[in-house]
Parts: sequence; C-alpha cells; structure tokens
Amino acid sequence: MRIAVQAESFDLGAEANAFAAGVAGAGAVVTFTGVVRDLPEGGLQAMEIEHYPGMTQKAITAIAEEATQRWGLCDLLVIHRYGRLAPGEAIMMVATAAAHRAAAFEAAEFLMDYLKSRAPFWKKEITTAGGDWVAAKDADEAALDRW
Repeated sequence: MRIAVQAESFDLGAEANAFAAGVAGAGAVVTFTGVVRDLPEGGLQAMEIEHYPGMTQKAITAIAEEATQRWGLCDLLVIHRYGRLAPGEAIMMVATAAAHRAAAFEAAEFLMDYLKSRAPFWKKEITTAGGDWVAAKDADEAALDRW
C-alpha cells in the first residue's frame, strides 16, 4: 500500500505500470484519475487545494486499510495532489488490485467516494472574478451511503 500526498505532478502511465508490475496474485487492476475540470460556464483559472499534512495522511491511510480488509485487496495506491492546479491537470489517482474485478472496482469506487467527500482537503476555485471555496455537494455525501 502506498499513499502519497504531494504538490508535484505525476505520470499516470508510469504510476499505473509500476503499480501493476508490483502486484502478485491479482486478477484485476483498476485505476482512476481525477482531473481539474473547468466550470460549466468556463473561466476557471486554477483550483487551489489545501490540507493539514499529518491529518490528511492519517485519514487516507485509515480508509485505505479499511478498503484493503473489506475487499481483500492485494495492493492499493492513492496519490492526491495539493497546491495550485490548472484545468486538465491530474488531482488524484487511485489504483486497486484484487483477485477478482468486482472487488477491485468496488474498492476503487469506495476510495474515490471517500476522497471526494471526506478526506481533509479544502478546495478553492480561482476564476477571473476571484476565488470561492468549494462547498460539499449532497450528491457526493449520498454516494457514501451505499458503503
């Protein structure tokens, strides 16, 4: 299991290949990458992501350990960036490996739902009109109810 909370960009292909190459006993590897998307009306200049390092690492590690036990994962990877990111840049990546695809997909979705709504990150959208903190969305909270 590897959890990385970092400002630096990452190479999705290299990370996915390294993860898959290091997994033994898996029949399925699932990856997901979240990117900064522009606002529906356009005009997003950047997304600023803040966090408390010790708190963030501890929280993500705890949920990763839960996912590993719940779905019997062979391995998992979580990379989440912070700092100023432009539209189109990767924010995060989740990779899961399991004996069977259902477990790998479900664990990845569980981790993504957690990272979206409960991980201790604070996001601010920077536009030409200024900056606004991103509020929690009811749909993101509701996604956690299925777990």
